[in-house]
Amino acid sequence: MTEQPPQDTDTVAPEPPPARSLRGFRRDRRYKTLGGVCAGLGRQCDMDPVIFRIGLSVLSVTGGVGLIFYGFAWLFAPYDDEDENEFRKLLTGRVDGPGLAAIVTALVGCGVFLSMLNNGGALTFAVVLALLLAGAGYWSQARRGADPDPVAAQAVADAPPEAQAPPVARGPSWWRDPIVKDGTHDGATGYLWGPPGADERPAARFGSWRGPVAAGPAAPPQPAGPRGIGALTFLGALIAGAVGTGVTWDERTFSASLQTGLACALAVFGLGIAVSAFRGRTGVGSILLALITAGLLTASAALPANISTEWAERNWNPASATDLRQSYELGSGDGTLDLSGVDLAEHATATTHVEVGAGRATIVLPPDADAELHLEVGVGAIRLPEDVSRDVDIRPGLDRNITIPARGDGAKDAGTLKVHVEVGLGQVEVDRAK
Repeated sequence: MTEQPPQDTDTVAPEPPPARSLRGFRRDRRYKTLGGVCAGLGRQCDMDPVIFRIGLSVLSVTGGVGLIFYGFAWLFAPYDDEDENEFRKLLTGRVDGPGLAAIVTALVGCGVFLSMLNNGGALTFAVVLALLLAGAGYWSQARRGADPDPVAAQAVADAPPEAQAPPVARGPSWWRDPIVKDGTHDGATGYLWGPPGADERPAARFGSWRGPVAAGPAAPPQPAGPRGIGALTFLGALIAGAVGTGVTWDERTFSASLQTGLACALAVFGLGIAVSAFRGRTGVGSILLALITAGLLTASAALPANISTEWAERNWNPASATDLRQSYELGSGDGTLDLSGVDLAEHATATTHVEVGAGRATIVLPPDADAELHLEVGVGAIRLPEDVSRDVDIRPGLDRNITIPARGDGAKDAGTLKVHVEVGLGQVEVDRAK
């Protein structure tokens, strides 16, 4: 009868490694600030989460898109250490603070978005910025190398270290010279200092019991990384902005010319970030400058459209009510409408409109007519005849309706002047002719 070889009961066959599960986007609990969405985006795209926090903040105030995205991502993306998102918790009846906060964030974003539907400039900027953030995240993730195989990494970690040749001392090993039997040292100096001219390190010269530290093998030269193109991108954006503004300066309004220059600069920033995905590299500074440029582009869209690039002075002096025009317009400068020569019939009414983009609008009223003034100033100040002080109180969004009665004996039978004054950026002054 043939004997069976004894089986080693202590040996256990290694189990195959579990298959890696490709999980989608998840929020980061460890580095979260509010809901962990930006931290999860930074980990997913291998970028600094601050970039996404700044980008989503700008998108939130310019069109509400940032709040909508953040709210839905907070609602439907679970944490990295959980399998259940906030939406599933709400469906099961577990209503808690994070779920309600996510819903409120999304609803507020929808409200801001609906209120900005008539602002084409803000929505265009929001689309450009969203595409810029998405493109930067995609290219950053594409540039990141594939994850190493865990089985191969474990095999390399378990492998014994390779044998290396002993290090060669840089200088003579004077401290190893033998001591002879009579107690004397076979050398001129002893243990603390080596022979003259020895190449010693400071630790060895002062009696380290280990002796001179041997020089290790030289580290292999590291391959040079991709060349940075951030400075060239910034210089190109400056040149593009200056050229775009200069070409349109004489033909278009100030806000349109400024928007053209900023749009050219933003296009160069976007092109530089796109090129960095294939050739060269750009840092966080280029992305921040692109966000600042996009913010300035949005702010320039809020400027009055009639601001011209030339400062001018206009004096309008209608001699009678028939000479009074329906409207007077000035892009940039000082405009004065002198109504002292307008003589209105009894109980008659005359209406006019004055519009100045940037500068000062001065209205001189006749002494024998009532005046009903509607004064609107985007950013600036309003000065009335009774204002003795010369101080200028600059405020945004001024809108005032003022009635100034006529002076003199015929004030009861005077006519009425209705004047609507609009100034985008500047000052409105109202005075009464003597």
